[in-house]
Amino acid sequence: MITAIVSIVVDPQRIPEVAEAIVDIDGIEQVYSVTGDVDLIAVARVRNHEDLAGVIAGSLSRVEGVRDTTTNIAFKTYSKRDLDAAFDLGLEG
Repeated sequence: MITAIVSIVVDPQRIPEVAEAIVDIDGIEQVYSVTGDVDLIAVARVRNHEDLAGVIAGSLSRVEGVRDTTTNIAFKTYSKRDLDAAFDLGLEG
């Protein structure tokens, strides 16, 4: 499974509508409205790179109001929940 974090710049007056449209795209799991240099961050989870291209270039980038995107592919996931469970088992992190 491939996880990608997509930073999205949106027309400011369309943030809620764009977020709702993006979260409805197959392969997008969450969309966050954020502060900073971008307006939204989406988390995509897909089986392969071709699917990721379809989600980002084929769908997300074409949502009306999306101005720009930057996609970062995750190599490894670190979760506080996973780390806490490992410590509970006596494993070293």
